[in-house]
Amino acid sequence: MNKQTAKLIVEKLSEKFTDKPALNFSTPYELLIAVILSAQCTDERVNKITAELFKEHSTPEKMLTLRQEELEKYIFSCGLYKSKAEHILSATRDIMDKFNGQVPSSLEELRTLAGVGRKTANVVYSVAFKGQAIAVDTHVFRVSNRIGLVKADNVLATEKGLMKILDKNDWSRAHHYLIYLGRSFCKAKKPDCENCPIKEQCLKKIKR
Repeated sequence: MNKQTAKLIVEKLSEKFTDKPALNFSTPYELLIAVILSAQCTDERVNKITAELFKEHSTPEKMLTLRQEELEKYIFSCGLYKSKAEHILSATRDIMDKFNGQVPSSLEELRTLAGVGRKTANVVYSVAFKGQAIAVDTHVFRVSNRIGLVKADNVLATEKGLMKILDKNDWSRAHHYLIYLGRSFCKAKKPDCENCPIKEQCLKKIKR
């Protein structure tokens, strides 16, 4: 696929989808916690969990008043709750100890937080701080390879491929568009190719 077609895909998806995440948050810290919780969990479920969690624990200081076992009870229903609780508390301690209680605004510093992976850092950087980054989750990985934006066999290679094919100013919004495309049309098991907004540009049309 060439860059002109990739640009057209972004523009067509912009007419169909928002460039905002489905997660509810009001601060960079709340977004960070929500993204950590979202791994292998629906945004709807995460929003239900954070609605309760953030009533009393919406800041790093307040989060650290919880023991890991207490935090696990809040987030139990999102799955992988033990590792997620550990990651949340590890990242929060780093925020307090290394960044004076403030979520760092640079991509490099976000990636240094204990318990924060590349995808999470990219989301927080792009959404909370308006930077340009591409976070590759399962939807972005599947969809971008399926439609022919990239040809890669792992997440990091997909991210790098998207950075090459897409204009830098489109990185962050394209990430959201690909997620929503994957949820609405380009589903894993039964893609709705007939109604897909980019069916004319897709290089890997799937025959049903």
